[in-house]
Amino acid sequence: MALELKVPNIKGDDCAKKITKSIHTMEPDAKVDVDVNAKTVTVESAASEESIKQIIESAGFSIEGY
Repeated sequence: MALELKVPNIKGDDCAKKITKSIHTMEPDAKVDVDVNAKTVTVESAASEESIKQIIESAGFSIEGY
């Protein structure tokens, strides 16, 4: 399942690395793509949408509409 989330407070590559690392800590097999310019995070994982959103939020980022 591919999940695309709008994360408006992504500022740059450091944010992208932090999000990617946080997701991989919980879901090592997840495919994560962070587009800094579009401020989106695309995740392919067996994990639920809810758990991915919680991981991103616990890393200190907000998700639009969540």
